[in-house]
Amino acid sequence: MEDIQLIDIREHILSDNQNLAAEIRQKLTDNKVFMINVMASPGAGKTSLILAAIKQLKRKYRIAVIEGDIDSLVDSQKVTDAGVRAIQIRTGGDCHLDASMIQMAVDSLDLQNYDLVFIENIGNLVCPAEFDTGAHKKMMILSVPEGDDKILKYPLMFTVCDALVVNKIDTQSMFDFDVEKLKKRADVLNPNMEIFEVSSKTGKGVPFWCEWLEQAITEQLGY
Repeated sequence: MEDIQLIDIREHILSDNQNLAAEIRQKLTDNKVFMINVMASPGAGKTSLILAAIKQLKRKYRIAVIEGDIDSLVDSQKVTDAGVRAIQIRTGGDCHLDASMIQMAVDSLDLQNYDLVFIENIGNLVCPAEFDTGAHKKMMILSVPEGDDKILKYPLMFTVCDALVVNKIDTQSMFDFDVEKLKKRADVLNPNMEIFEVSSKTGKGVPFWCEWLEQAITEQLGY
């Protein structure tokens, strides 16, 4: 009986993706452009938080947004209405953005005209956590209505992120969401992750998160 040869396609895919992501990150760094990957479940408030950041930061940074969706141009239109360049990636079914998709979007930008690029990833707490997009920082949004137990159900997402934004904090009285319990769990899983309590609707906490983002830009690019 002959030995069975195992070809691990997943390993090859992730390795190739990682190499391409590193190239994208270096290209952005060389051009003094900072990119952040924003991940969350559908409806957690990715677009709302990005729009809130645009409102606060657009006088200081030249901003573009890479929008990932299975379909629709709804979020891209909101970004464009805010006066910011949007590039739509329509995956047609893929539940995440990977480095090859981001490369096409980055290549369509004249990087000399931008300082900050947001990636709004596909609404999903599983697949996006596995793929490096070439961003300098990764962050996720967890909305209060989703519950504080999501960190137990989707640990990888919380492990890989540099920042966690707890959004819709203005609705906390309506839901059984224990922020302190979430923080304790996060400290065990990922003690280096920064946590911010925010309401994109009211603006509460947004400046603190934007300060963290500005500091990350300064540390990475030196300005």
